[in-house]
Amino acid sequence: MNWRRYLKRRNCSPNTIKNYMNTIKAFIIWLDVPVENVTHAKVSHYIDHLMRKRLKPKTINCNVNSVRQFYHYLREEEHVSIINPVRQSHALKMPKPLPRHLRDEQVEAFFGVVKGFRDRAMFMLMLRCGLRVEEVANLCLGVLDFKQQKIIIEDGKGSKDRVVYMSNDAFLAMAGYLRVRPPSKSKKIFLVEKGTFRGNPISIRGIQKRMEYYAHKAKLRVSCHHLRHTMATQLLNADADLCTIQDLLGHSNVKTTQRYCRVSNLKVQRDYSKAMEVIMQRTVCSQNKGSYG
Repeated sequence: MNWRRYLKRRNCSPNTIKNYMNTIKAFIIWLDVPVENVTHAKVSHYIDHLMRKRLKPKTINCNVNSVRQFYHYLREEEHVSIINPVRQSHALKMPKPLPRHLRDEQVEAFFGVVKGFRDRAMFMLMLRCGLRVEEVANLCLGVLDFKQQKIIIEDGKGSKDRVVYMSNDAFLAMAGYLRVRPPSKSKKIFLVEKGTFRGNPISIRGIQKRMEYYAHKAKLRVSCHHLRHTMATQLLNADADLCTIQDLLGHSNVKTTQRYCRVSNLKVQRDYSKAMEVIMQRTVCSQNKGSYG
C-alpha cells in the first residue's frame, strides 16, 4: 500500500506505522461517505464518536492527527484534489500536569529495595542518564564507551541520536551488571533472567513490571519516567544550563524542558532569596538616605 510506503519514507518506526495504519482503517470503516467527500463537520462527528467510546483526549488527538496526515498524503503524494478536512480547532484541549519527580529520600528508599545487578543498572540509567524505558530496552553493547563514561543513544524518540553521560554510580552499576551478564547472542544489553524467555532481551513491559514490583515494595508512586523527571529536576537544582538538560533528555523543543523549571522549587527558592537580599539592601540604603535628608 502506498500509504505504508509513504510512512516508511518518513522514517516512522514500525510501531508508529502500525498505529497509523490501524487508526486510518478504523476511520474508513466508520465513514458513511467516500474519503474524498469528508467535511470539517464529518471530522467533528468522528471526534464525537471517539468521545462516546470514552477514549482519552490524548488518544483522540492522536487519532485525529493520523487522519490529518492521511489527507496530507492523499493531496501531496496521490495528487487528489481535496481540502484537508482536519482543522487546528479539532484538537481537544489537554491538561498539562507538571512532571512528577522523586525527593532525595524517596530515591534512597526506592533503590534501597532494588535487588540484582541488572535491575539496579536499568533504573540507574534512567535516574542518572535520563533514559526512557524504551531506550533502556533497546540499548546495545556497541554504544557503551566506558573510557569516556558515555553512551550513544541511537534512534531515540523521533528517530534522533544523542549522547548521554554516566555518573560514577551509574558507571559502577553498569560495570557490575556486565560482569555477571550471561553469555548471549543478543546484542541487547539487558536480558530476561528467569523463565521460558531466559537469555532473550527484556521487553519494555518487562522493565515496567520490575518497576511496578519495586514501587509496591518501597510503597512509592513511581514509574520509569519519574526517574527521568527526577534527573532533570536535580540538574536544574544544581544550576545546570537548560539547553544542556534539553540535549541530555533529547527534547526537540526547549519548552518541554522548561516545564521542569516549574517544579524545580529549590532553584526558585535560591533565586528568590538572592534577589530579595538585593532588594532589601536597596531598601535599607534608601531609608538611610532619607533619614539623613
